[in-house]
Order: sequence, then structure tokens, then C-alpha cells
Amino acid sequence: MQLGCSEVSPRKERVLRADLHEPFTDGRDKLFADFFNNDESYFGSLIGLKVEEVRVDYARMRLPYRPRLNQPAGVVHGGAIATLIDTVVVPAIGGVYEQIPIMLTIDMQLRYLSAARETDLIAEGWITRRGKSTVFCQAEVRGEDGEVVAEGWHVYRVILPKD
Repeated sequence: MQLGCSEVSPRKERVLRADLHEPFTDGRDKLFADFFNNDESYFGSLIGLKVEEVRVDYARMRLPYRPRLNQPAGVVHGGAIATLIDTVVVPAIGGVYEQIPIMLTIDMQLRYLSAARETDLIAEGWITRRGKSTVFCQAEVRGEDGEVVAEGWHVYRVILPKD
């Protein structure tokens, strides 16, 4: 099938993955409710990341648009998008543990698909495979219009707190 101008591109279909993941019933999602929101010692706070939802193996974050995030061509800087992609999986990884573990990115691949202009960015991150100390994840960033801006694939190392 050939896509014509009048057909909807699959990159614009709004697919929220939250419904594919069980909600927490024990309040663990609250561990990440204010993640970054009030602590400027985290880089995510500096650019304004906000957690919107955390479920088992899933998280959604928002990067509110502001002109300071732009690069000279007037689009949101790729580094801000990369930070969002790298960070959205953190609550998805850490939410299943009693205490928040140390989570370290050991590999990240990124694909930019379209430019983001004057729009909030919404990212979803989810776990694709979880081992004892290694977690594989994916993430997707969309503008408010539903257009996919970027995709990411991650491998994280998880270090559990010692009792």
C-alpha cells in the first residue's frame, strides 16, 4: 500500500502504552511522583522534566516546551530529547523495587524522526526484558500533535541497595 497525502502516517497514530501495563496497587508509583520536580541536583530538573504516570514496567514523562530548549534552527535541541528518552525509563525500571536502586545507562541508541517546534514533548518508556542486574528498555517521544519525534533503545545496569 502506498501512502498518499490524505492518509494518516503511522508515525502520527497516538498510541499510549499505559493500558498495556498493570497499575501499582501498593503505592510504589508514589516513589516517583515528584521525581525531579523539586530537586535541582538532578539534570532532569534543570530542563523541567515532569513525571505524569508510573505503572509496572512503564512510565510517561513530559518536557514542557520553552524557547531556551531550542537550538539555533528553532527546534528543540536533540540533547534535551535524548535526556527525556534516557530518563523516562528510570521510573519504569525502579518502580518494581522496595527501594529505588542505582540505575546506570550502559547503552543507548537513539533515532530522531522529526523536528519538534514549540510543543511539549511526551515520552513513554517501557521494559522489554528484565534480568537480575540488566534491564532492556524502549522509549518513544511524541509532540502534542502525536507525531513521533524520536525513539530510543536502552540497556541499564541496576544495583540494588544493600541492607
